[in-house]
Amino acid sequence: MKNLIIITAILVSAITTAQTNYEQGMQKAFELWGSNNPTEASNLFERIAKAEPDNWLPSYYAAQINIVSSFGETNEEKLTAQLKKAQDFLNDATAISKNNPEILVLQALLHTAWVSFDGATYGMTLSGKVVELYTKAEMIAPENPRVVYSKAEWNMGSAKYFGQDTKPFCKDLERALELFANFKPETPFSPNWGKDRVVMLLESCK
Repeated sequence: MKNLIIITAILVSAITTAQTNYEQGMQKAFELWGSNNPTEASNLFERIAKAEPDNWLPSYYAAQINIVSSFGETNEEKLTAQLKKAQDFLNDATAISKNNPEILVLQALLHTAWVSFDGATYGMTLSGKVVELYTKAEMIAPENPRVVYSKAEWNMGSAKYFGQDTKPFCKDLERALELFANFKPETPFSPNWGKDRVVMLLESCK
């Protein structure tokens, strides 16, 4: 009985330590990202992903860093390397969590990075995929603020590209802002980004 108690105590201690290591690692990665060290942050998220094979979040954030860094990149070789790396992370995250609206949004943003880089080359092949991803994400999670806002921003960008009025999509941004006010992430590290971007986009609606 005494041995059982000791073994149980050791197991509980090990589990607690593992959770603490994960939490500390995630916090450190976010700090690195916030301190303008995206490469180091991405590398740390990648290491955490290897240590947490059943957790989609580290791969998700490693992908997000590479996608966000790709917008505005003019060197095609660098862009290709970043987005290939991001796609690999997204594939890992998807394998763990299928039909996840957060991952679908990130996949749409990855395609958008290509379209943003060269609309003439990638617009025809990827625009349909982006619309499909947002439609699927919206069917799964219609109340997710990132789904609503990301789809609205894509529609605004498409309208602007074709010289159409972007105003009709402002109401979608307003709805996204309302959804952000009531949104509660599932875990402390679950995606909770986008509100600041919505506020900025709404300024352009005025």
